[in-house]
Order: sequence, then C-alpha cells, then structure tokens
Amino acid sequence: MPDTSKWLSRLTSARENATVPAAAAPRPRPAPETRTDPAGAVPWAVRATAAWSWRLLVIAAGGIVIGYAVITFQTIFVAVLAAILVAVLLEPVATWLRRVLHFPRALASLAAILGTLAVIGGLLVLAGRSIVDGFGALADSAQAGFQELQVWLTEGPLGIDDTQIEGWIAQATDQIEANSDVLVSGVANVTGSVTSVVTGAVITVFVLFFFLKEGRSIWQWFVRLAPRGARVRINEAGIRGWVTLGGYTRTQILVAFVDAVGIALGALILGIPLALPIGVLVFLFSFIPIVGAFISGAVAVLVALVDQGPGTALIMLGIVLLVQQIEGNVLQPWLQGNALSLHPIAILLAVTAGTGLAGILGALFAVPIVAVINTVMLYFTGHDKYPHLATDINRPGGPPGALEAAISASWNKETENDGAVVDDDSPTSAPDDEDDDPAATRPDATARPTASARAVGAAGPEDGEGR
Repeated sequence: MPDTSKWLSRLTSARENATVPAAAAPRPRPAPETRTDPAGAVPWAVRATAAWSWRLLVIAAGGIVIGYAVITFQTIFVAVLAAILVAVLLEPVATWLRRVLHFPRALASLAAILGTLAVIGGLLVLAGRSIVDGFGALADSAQAGFQELQVWLTEGPLGIDDTQIEGWIAQATDQIEANSDVLVSGVANVTGSVTSVVTGAVITVFVLFFFLKEGRSIWQWFVRLAPRGARVRINEAGIRGWVTLGGYTRTQILVAFVDAVGIALGALILGIPLALPIGVLVFLFSFIPIVGAFISGAVAVLVALVDQGPGTALIMLGIVLLVQQIEGNVLQPWLQGNALSLHPIAILLAVTAGTGLAGILGALFAVPIVAVINTVMLYFTGHDKYPHLATDINRPGGPPGALEAAISASWNKETENDGAVVDDDSPTSAPDDEDDDPAATRPDATARPTASARAVGAAGPEDGEGR
C-alpha cells in the first residue's frame, strides 16, 4: 500500500506556499443619469435636421418677402434689371468717350444713352415703314390664299359644301360679336400695359444714366453696409457676377444679330415681304432662350405660307432650322465658353420658372439672374471662375486691394458734403476729371501709401465700372 502521508504533506506545503491573488478592485458604480441637459438626449441627426430646417424656413420666408416686393413693385424692379443689362453694354462706350474724347462723366453717359436710343429708333422706323409698305401686299396674298383654301375644301377630296363653310364663317362672326366686351377689356388692358411700358422705359433711362455716371459709387455704398471682414469677398463676388453678366449679354446680342441677319436674308432671297420686320422680330425674341427662337421662326414661316404658299413656307422652315442649328451648336458654345457654366436643364427650368412667375419678362431675365447667382455662389464656395481678376488692375470695380480706401474716401466725401470739419490726415477723394489713368489706382507693392494716397488712388477711376 503506498505511503499517503508523504503525499498529503507535500500537498499541504504546496497550498501554504502558493500565492493568493489579490482580490479584484470593485468596479465603481455608474453615476445616476442626469437630466439637466435635454439637448444631450436628442440624437445628432435630429439636431442637425432641426438646425437645417429652421434656416431653410428663414430663407424661404425671405424669398417670399422678396417675391412679394418684386410683384408689388414690378415696374421698378424690371426697370432696374433692364438698366443693369444695358449698363453692362454701354459702360465700355462711356469709358471710351471719357478716355479718348475726354468727355465729362455726365456727358459721356448721356451721349452713350442717346446714341443707343437713336440706333434703336432708326431700326424701329425702318421696320415700321417696311410693315406699312408690305402690309397691303400681304393682305392681298392672305385673301387670295383664303380663297384658294375655300376652293380646295369644296372641290378637293373633302368635298365640303359652300353652305357649310358659310355657316362656319357666320358662327365665327357671332362669337366675335358675343365676346365684344372681352375684346374691349383686352384693348383696355393693352392700353394699361403700354402706359406701364412707357413708365418703365422712362425709369430705365433715368436709372441707366446714374449707373453709367456713378455706378461704382453706388456699388460701394452697398458693400460698405456689410461687416468689414466680409466686404472684400462680397466685392470680389460682385465683380465676378458683373463679368458673367457682361459676357452673357454680349454673347446674346451677337447670337441674336446672326440669327436675325440669317433669317432676314433667307426671307429676302425668297421674295417674302416684311423681311426687315421679321429680322427685327427674330433679333428681339432671340433674347428669350429656347422659346424665343421657336416663336420668331414660326412667324417667318407663317408669313411665307400666307404670301407664297406651302412650298416656299417649307423652304423658309429649312432656312430657320439651319440658322438655329448653326447658332445653337456652333456660335453659342464657341462664344459663351465658360461665361455661364449652366446645364441646359438648368436653363430650361429657369426659363420655365421665370415665365410662370413674370411672363415674358421672367423668361427674359431668368437666365442672366441664374448665371450671376451661380458665379457668385461658386466664388463663395472656393471655385473662382475668373482667377485672373485677382491681379487685373483694369477689371470692373477697380483694382485689387483698393476697396477699403475707396470706402473710406466715400465716407469722407459724405462728411465734407455735410459741412463737417475733416482732419487733414483723413482720406480725400480725387476729382472726377482725374479718373482716366488706371495706373493711378494700382496698389504699390514696394511701399505702403499713406491714407490720403490710398484714398486718392481708390476713389479715382471708375472706368470699367458698370456697377
């Protein structure tokens, strides 16, 4: 039998010599949940959604207020927009008159406006005379075409009786007589619209004169309302929006001119009357994207159909389609380049929304407004479409780095006009006659000019302005 005493003694000594592990430290009990911060219990996604929601509601409310103001003061709003579009075209003319012919600022602005009105008036007079001269022949052609249609309906494959045709004519006459009140009210509405157009035209010319004469000062007045830290970015974004607007407007005018000349020449070659009025109509409607070309082309084809029949109308339709294809696929992509950077879907939606909100005027202004907003938002998000403007001293709005000095000079000028005492070291503005040298406002890279020198340089040239 084995000796168990030794085995038991070994086991006992092993137990005595074994290290007893230390007891694990007790885990701290979690503190009771506090409810002092209710926002902490809301998930992050819900808080982010709520933050975006109230901001979007504020933006929507602001948009509604702006839309209501635009509808209420539509005549003034449209006049200002039209003045801006014309100012971006006439600003180079006014600048040339000041620099080359040394016209005073007011005289240069007035001469540019009067010259433009003279050109437009001359075109309208020529178109009016052409309409008067060709209306008689067109009416005779329309009457002859109607008689041919009547003969075809009675003696052609349809075999319609003359009595039935006369009954249709009598029904149409009765409908016109029954709706005479509607026609009279329509004439009254047209009269009111003409009055509104004349009023808007007068306001446009008045605002245009001051945009050309004091455009940069007006823009700087708006910029200085912003906080000091945001002024430079707002000014730079506005300059880029102005360049975009100028590129769009000049491109549209050139494209409209090519369309008008092409279609008018086609009508003239085919011997269609009213070729010049058709060209003027095509030129005007070309400023309405997408739908304008369709309407003006349809008018040209309709005149050809009435005057010379379906064969000539088909040829005229081919000429219209050819001109529009060249314009849409060659001219606009080549001329516009990156002036718009808008997708065709965005242009279509903008035109549709503008038409729904303000009719033909909305369709006219929708695309340039969207193009300017697109350029400004791209600049604010770090995507500058015109990086060369950062160093161009001849850019619209003045050379880079001269904004604050110009704003200081404008404040000082207002103080002087109010009769206040001005300190000798405060900025002073330069006379308007000293604004023809762009180098006068070039920032000095080697030396820091004094406050007075900066003010004189910045408040000097308004050449190349437009705003």
